[in-house]
Amino acid sequence: MTAPASSDTLMEDIVGLCKRRGFIFQSSEIYGGYNGFYDYGPLGVELRNNIKQAWWRDFVQCRDDMEGLDSTIIMHPKIWEASGHVDGFSDPMVDCKESKLRYRADQLFFAPVSVDGETIGYVSVVECIDQQEVAEKAAAEMKRKMAKQGDLDPIVLKEYTEAKPEQYELIPSPATGKPGSLTEPREFKLMFETKVGPLADDSASAYLRPETAQGIFANYKNIVDTGRVKIPFGIAQIGKAFRNEITPRNFIFRSREFEQMEIEYFIAPSADWKALHREWIDTCTDWLVSIGLPRAGITEDIHPEDKLAFYSQATTDLMFQFPHGEQELWGIACRSDYDLKQHQEHSGKSMTIFDETAKEKYVPHVIEPSLGVDRTLLAVLSAAYTEDEVPNDKGKVEKRVLLKFSPKIAPVKAAIFPLLKNKPELVEVATKLYKKLQRRWNVFYDSSGAIGRRYRRQDEIGTPFGITIDFDTIEKDGTYTLRDRDTCEQRRVSEDELIKFLEEQIDG
Repeated sequence: MTAPASSDTLMEDIVGLCKRRGFIFQSSEIYGGYNGFYDYGPLGVELRNNIKQAWWRDFVQCRDDMEGLDSTIIMHPKIWEASGHVDGFSDPMVDCKESKLRYRADQLFFAPVSVDGETIGYVSVVECIDQQEVAEKAAAEMKRKMAKQGDLDPIVLKEYTEAKPEQYELIPSPATGKPGSLTEPREFKLMFETKVGPLADDSASAYLRPETAQGIFANYKNIVDTGRVKIPFGIAQIGKAFRNEITPRNFIFRSREFEQMEIEYFIAPSADWKALHREWIDTCTDWLVSIGLPRAGITEDIHPEDKLAFYSQATTDLMFQFPHGEQELWGIACRSDYDLKQHQEHSGKSMTIFDETAKEKYVPHVIEPSLGVDRTLLAVLSAAYTEDEVPNDKGKVEKRVLLKFSPKIAPVKAAIFPLLKNKPELVEVATKLYKKLQRRWNVFYDSSGAIGRRYRRQDEIGTPFGITIDFDTIEKDGTYTLRDRDTCEQRRVSEDELIKFLEEQIDG
């Protein structure tokens, strides 16, 4: 029977597997770790690169309307003034005066506890998958301790940002339970500041980019002037970004150093942006499915008009059911012409383009699909992690952990096994096949241990295919045993059939 791990333990299982098998490590672990930063090990870097290469191939190389870019992490500080990041890129922060812990105010929730209309106190809870249940349990416990008779009124949670000043002294800290120990929200700047050059005064201040998008807007004119582009067209970029998150959490979902895959797609002001926006939403959803995410697990969160940024026409987030709850995976926003006009105003350089079809000049509008590499990798791990039961070499049923990666992004595409390592004739054929496949894909050679154990080791890291060289290979027809990771089914294939099959599964 095949089943994913329960949501209660899935994140713990994924983190454990990632450490055990070399996918992801806590950064600076030998010094106790560094919160909000992660290193990718041998398998993690392969998986990460495969995700990026699949995205680049599908959105840049296979499209005629897309150009690539790789801009610098540190750019002129005026870029961030023009974009509004210097003045407005911040999160509301709250301190607990007792525990010294910090919270994002928009991820901290509170509610009054009332019995038959009488308020008897407040509860607070940090955002989590079962926050409503946690709050209701805390409210019931408060009622019991206070020996109040009657019925609890419904618990209606609100963000701490919505608390009134007179409520600050009444709302307890999630860390201590003590009312009045939380500060009022204040803005916390998210950009990492650094110094450039030999001086250390304000004139040397610069920032690590908090997003890759502004590098695209700053190079828009260069690409228009040097490339043979015409509206509509896009500029795509993959690169690191940095945000000094108040509370990095949920493994690699929210970290301080991360990587983005972003597109700025430029369209005419008169274009049917609603239709194009819908087209991008569907294209992005299809791509997520193509790398192994279940379509049923992807939903759309349409931002209401009153929650949109003043320059935004529409924003839809593609949501995914992560181990810690349904969260944003891919944002697709219609940003109008705001960014280009800001840079036009602050730089003094024209951001207009001449539309050959319409015979007019204008500053184009933008649709922005923005996706995080790390979140995508966590989504892929969450969807792939599976536990089932299969018979071992002796016929006894045992638990198996496997990662059902799509062959398209699996870190190891196939494993080659000589049935016995002490038979030179088997090892010779296996080694020759390994070297041949290695020129095309990342494959693995393993001759150590029982064949069943070797299968299990590869299942756990998501290798989709196992290829065994046995005595039938050298004594009969030269065929190999090809094993499927998910079904454990095996069949005999010739070398030509094997190569064609792998090409279709991995590259097709």
